[in-house]
Amino acid sequence: MATLRKQYAVSRYVYSEDSFGEDYEKVYRVRKTTLDHVKEYLTCDSKRAKNAVLSLLPIIGWMRIYRVREWLLGDVVSGISTGLIAIMQGLAFSLLASLPPSYGLYTAFFPMLTYFFLGTSRHISVGSFPVLSLMVGAVVTRLVPDEGPPANITGFEGLTQDQQRVLVASSVTFLMGIFQLAMGVLQVGFIVVYLSDTLVSGFTTAAAVHILVSQLKFVLGLTVPGISGPLSIIYTLEKIFVQITSTNICDLVMSILIMAMVFIVKELNDIYKAKLPVPIPIEVIMTVIACGVSYGFNFEKRYDVEIVGKMVSGYEPPMAPNVEVFQESAVEAFPIAIVGFAVAFSVAKVYSIKHDYTIDGNQELIAFGISNIFGASFRSFAASTALSRTAVQESSGGKTQIAGLISAMMAMIVTVALGFLLEPLPRSVLGALVIVNLKGMLMQFREIPYLWRRDKTECLVWLGTCLGAILLGLDLGLVVGLGVELLTVVFRSQFPRCSVLANINGTDLYRDRKDYLHIFEPKGVKIFRIPSPIFFANIEFFRDKLVEAVGFNPLRVLRKRNKALRKIKKQLGSRDLVCQTTEESYMNMEELDQPTDLKGFPFQMDWNAELPSNVDVPRVDLHSLILDFSAVSFLDISAMKGLKMALKEFIRIDVDVYIVACDVYIVEKLHMCMFFDDEILTSMFFPTLHDAMLHVLEKHKDDTKNGWVVRKNCSWTYYTILPELAWLLLPSGFKITRQKI
Repeated sequence: MATLRKQYAVSRYVYSEDSFGEDYEKVYRVRKTTLDHVKEYLTCDSKRAKNAVLSLLPIIGWMRIYRVREWLLGDVVSGISTGLIAIMQGLAFSLLASLPPSYGLYTAFFPMLTYFFLGTSRHISVGSFPVLSLMVGAVVTRLVPDEGPPANITGFEGLTQDQQRVLVASSVTFLMGIFQLAMGVLQVGFIVVYLSDTLVSGFTTAAAVHILVSQLKFVLGLTVPGISGPLSIIYTLEKIFVQITSTNICDLVMSILIMAMVFIVKELNDIYKAKLPVPIPIEVIMTVIACGVSYGFNFEKRYDVEIVGKMVSGYEPPMAPNVEVFQESAVEAFPIAIVGFAVAFSVAKVYSIKHDYTIDGNQELIAFGISNIFGASFRSFAASTALSRTAVQESSGGKTQIAGLISAMMAMIVTVALGFLLEPLPRSVLGALVIVNLKGMLMQFREIPYLWRRDKTECLVWLGTCLGAILLGLDLGLVVGLGVELLTVVFRSQFPRCSVLANINGTDLYRDRKDYLHIFEPKGVKIFRIPSPIFFANIEFFRDKLVEAVGFNPLRVLRKRNKALRKIKKQLGSRDLVCQTTEESYMNMEELDQPTDLKGFPFQMDWNAELPSNVDVPRVDLHSLILDFSAVSFLDISAMKGLKMALKEFIRIDVDVYIVACDVYIVEKLHMCMFFDDEILTSMFFPTLHDAMLHVLEKHKDDTKNGWVVRKNCSWTYYTILPELAWLLLPSGFKITRQKI
C-alpha cells in the first residue's frame, strides 16, 4: 500500500538569524525575577485559598461529583472483595516484616483512614506491600535478631522480643513517613522520575527473589534465623539447605496444595475476568479451609506445625516512636520511603490515565507521609499499595476510595471481633500465599531477552539493579541501580552518536550520509550534527568527533601554515617580516596559533596549490563547515569556551563556519557571555540547515579547480608551478587566484 503524499511549495528569502531579525520584529518578554516568584507564591486570595484546600483535601473534589446511584453499589462490592484480600495479604506480609501476623491487619486499617481524605488516586488500595515489608523486616532482624541480644537501645528495656520488633517497625515507618511528608512539602515529587520503569522492574524482581527465599523456612517448616545485610540471601539459603532433611512434611504438602490451587484459580480469574462480576477470592477460601483443617486435626500438636497463635484483639493505644531507632535506621528508611512512593505513584498513574483524572505527585507524598506517620503511631508498618490488590479493587467495580474505606472497615472487624478464628492458621499457609502472589514479579525475568534485543543499555540497568539488590540487599541494591542508571545517562550524553549529514536529492531534508544512497554533498561543504547538550564533560569529545568528521586537525594546519610563512618570509629576505627566531624548536606556540599574517606579502597565498618539497602544509579541501545544533538543548560556560576555540581554529584556516537551528535561549546566553568578537560573528547563525546550505552554494557557485592564473591589470596569463620557491617570487601587485581556464 503506497503512502499518501502531499506536496507543498514555499517561496521565501534565504535567511540568516541577522536578516530574519531585521524582517521580523521579536517580542522581548520581561521575565519574572526570583523575588517576583516568591511574592507570587506567598500572595494569598480567596481563589488561591480555595485551590489550596482542594489540593490538600482531594476528597472534596471527587465527593462533589459522586454519583450515589451509579457508583455506591460498585464501591461496596469492590470494598468487600478488596478487604478480604487485604486481610490475607496483611497477615502474610507481616511475616516478611518479622512481626506477629495481627499487626498486618493494623497496616490494612490505619493508613487507609488518612489516605481516604488526602490521596489523589481514587483506585489504589493502600496497605502492605511485600517489598516494603521485606525492607522493614531487614531493619527489624538487624536490630532485634532471632539469635543473640538486641541492639543497645534504651527503649527496649522491659519489652518482649515481639514488642521490641513492633517498636522498631513502627519507628522505621514513622521516619519513612517523615521523609515522605518532607519531600511533599518541599515539592520534590519529581524525584520519582529518576526511578525508570526498567530500574523498578529489576528492583522488584530482586525483591521477589528475596521474598521467595525468606518464605522457604515457613513452607518447609524450618527454624532459620533472620539475616540482613550484603549476601544475606546466600547465608539464608546455606542455613536452609543445611537443615533440609528436617523439613516438616505436613507444612510442605499443605503449602504445595495451596499454591497449586491458588495458582490455578488465579489463572481462571484472568481468563474469565470479563464474565466474572468479581474475581474468585481463592486466598480467603483456602485460608478458611486451612484454618478449619488445622483446628480439626490439631496440626500444632500432632504434626508440630507452627501456627499464627494468639491474635491481638482490638487496638492498642498509640505510642511514640523511638529516637534511637531513628538514628539506627535513617539510612534504610529513606530508600523505603522512595520505593513506597514510587510504586504507589506508578500504579496510581496507570489507573488515573485509564479513568481520565489527574493525580498530584507532591500531594501523594504528603498523603502517604501522613498515612505512615498516623499508622506507625498505632503500631502498623510501612504502607504503600500492591498491584494485585489494586487491580481487584478497580476490576470489581470500585470508583472511589469509598471502596478502600470499606476494605479498611473489614480489616477492623476481623481485628476487633474475628481475629481468634485465625489463630489455628498454619504459618506455612501464609508463606504459600506470599509465594504464589510473587508470580507477576518473578515473570519479569522475561524482560531480559526483550531488553537485550531492543536496548542493551537498558538491559544493563535491569541486570545491574537486580543483581545488586539480590546480592547486596534491597537498600544498597537500589543505590547500585540508581548509580548504573545515572551512569548510562552520563554515558549517552557524554558520548553521543554524532553524524555527518547530506541533502536528500530534490528536498530540503538532511539525513545521515551513511543511511541513504541518493544524496547530494556539495564539494567543500561538511555538515556535522551532535544530538545532545554540549557541556563540560563532552566538549572535548565534540571537538574530537568534529576533527574526525572533517578529516584534519585545524590547529595543526594553522601551525603548519604559520611555520611555512616563517620560512617564506626568511627566503624572501624582507627584514621587517623575518621572524626573530629562526629555529622551529624555539618558536612560540601562542604565535603559531594566531591567524595567518599576510600583511606586506607581494602575492596572495593559496594553500591548496602545489607547494615546494620543503614546505609541508596539509591540504584543506573544505571551505564551509555547517554545525547542526537543532538537538543541542544547552551550553555551559566550559562548553562555550571550547566551542569558541574550535570555531576560531577553523576560521583562521579560511573555513567558513555556520551554526544552524540553534535554540534562541542559547543564542541569548552566547550574547550574555560575550561569545561574539571580530572573528566569531552573529552572521554565522542561520535558522535552518537549508538556509545555510543555499547561502554556501550561492557564495561558492563560481569555485572551480581547473587551473591557476596570475592576474595583473585585468590580463590573464597561465603559469605552471615552478620548482622550489621560484613560484613565490612574483613582482609586487601580482596574486595567485583560482580561475577556470
